[in-house]
Amino acid sequence: MTNYVIDANILMSMLISGNASYKPILEFYDFYLPEFVLVEVEKYKSQLLLRTKMNEDEFFKWSILVFSKITVLPNYILSPESLEKSNLLLNDIDIKDTAYLALSIQLDLPFLTRDKPLATGLRKKGFRRVMMFDDFLRNI
Repeated sequence: MTNYVIDANILMSMLISGNASYKPILEFYDFYLPEFVLVEVEKYKSQLLLRTKMNEDEFFKWSILVFSKITVLPNYILSPESLEKSNLLLNDIDIKDTAYLALSIQLDLPFLTRDKPLATGLRKKGFRRVMMFDDFLRNI
């Protein structure tokens, strides 16, 4: 399968790294995110700039490349059922990830994350379509 929903942590890691090794991954796999990711990226943009080793111009060019290779979908495509299921799964784990998990459920795609407590908590509740991003990278 080449389609995945990713969380904001993965996107921000890609943005900070400026790592060319992400290019083939972005070319081969299709990554989806809910529009909420744009709020999160905007909220943390100054921290992203501080943490990257790129200068501002390089960072902006890299960001354009990354965003040109991912699909950000509007929240209105999320059904009440997928949002409800996501809320039930996340209510005692991390409710901020509701839109990401709901998109995974809505599109019936695996959910990639770097958040180990999130992945572990979802698996304990029976949600099996979650994978740690580092495991994904090791398996490609």
